[in-house]
Amino acid sequence: MGWLHSLFSPLKKLWFRLHSAPKKRRGIYILYEDVKSCPYEDVHVLWSILVEAHTPSLPSKSMSEGSNVLHSI
Repeated sequence: MGWLHSLFSPLKKLWFRLHSAPKKRRGIYILYEDVKSCPYEDVHVLWSILVEAHTPSLPSKSMSEGSNVLHSI
């Protein structure tokens, strides 16, 4: 009977995750208005560093050129 529990436990977790109410994922941008209204320059500098750290980087041009070479073969 333990194997049955081990089979249904992950499925049950997945079911609840898929059918639960979606949560708003605003992350660091919830503070944007507060940072924008702050008069201190160091706060704006720290904010720009934080935003750059959380921004997904785009693939570089050399990476895309390398993938084009593979597609042409």
